[in-house]
Amino acid sequence: MRAVKALVRLGGTATAQQLRLAGVHWRHVHAALEAGLVARTSRGHYCLAGTEAARAAAHRLSGAASHTTAALHWGWKVRMPSDEPHVTVRAKRSLPAGASDGVVVHWRDLDADDVSDGWVTTPVRTVVDCCLDLPFADALSVADSARRAGLRTSTVLDRSAWLPPRQRDRVKRVLEASDPRAANPFESTLRAIALGVRGLELEPQLRIRYDGFFARVDLADDDLRIVLEADSHEFHTGRRAFDRDCRRYNGLVTRDWLVLRFTWEQVMFEAEVVRCAIEEVVALRRSQGLRRLRTGRVTGSKLRKAL
Repeated sequence: MRAVKALVRLGGTATAQQLRLAGVHWRHVHAALEAGLVARTSRGHYCLAGTEAARAAAHRLSGAASHTTAALHWGWKVRMPSDEPHVTVRAKRSLPAGASDGVVVHWRDLDADDVSDGWVTTPVRTVVDCCLDLPFADALSVADSARRAGLRTSTVLDRSAWLPPRQRDRVKRVLEASDPRAANPFESTLRAIALGVRGLELEPQLRIRYDGFFARVDLADDDLRIVLEADSHEFHTGRRAFDRDCRRYNGLVTRDWLVLRFTWEQVMFEAEVVRCAIEEVVALRRSQGLRRLRTGRVTGSKLRKAL
């Protein structure tokens, strides 16, 4: 259904306004609610259904709902919402045959203060678990969303201090890369891919200003004048929005910004294609005499001039 597809792309949770911007009519939302595919968490806030199933699975396995399942419970957006709930059970515990069917099981001993309401991991524990067990892009999406919700990185780092060095470093790496300015998991995943490109330093939601021109872009390297845009056609369905995007794109290009635009499908399923395109645009800047040194300083014959 259209509402379910939009919620998946929006990270599993969204406001009524976000759904409207994604082109979802209230009738589609109502139909998804009636079918039990979507749940209303509060006035004007919706998420993919599954909280009750996650709670039931946690109780059945005498564990705690965790990872992205817990993240959705706390109202955070995730990269790819799963139909199967994540549940953490006691380390070395043996489960009866078939007990874990339809559940992603993690074995780990949790302290009493790691579990909230007796069935779901706390916000801090949830971020730690995602950093430890999920791919970097998934963990970064959760960390970005948690920080947007107000969770402090220092609190998570304090909680992870007891971990073995390698695990502690993994948590630290994700948190250092996290940024609350990222708008959604789509942008977080694009940034996760771009972090692997040498010579590029991106800032989320950068405001670019010139006389008579203003644009806020998803990701940009202000020194190399490279822009990466996470383009979702659901948010550009109207003629007025399309016209605005064209003016914005042309304004950037005519001011010597190199702009790459990526679709949701490319970012989520073709990471290597996206990475190669970003590497090529960085190489293009280098061929133009503009490059970033290991110190982070930008050098070359094409240093930025005021326009």
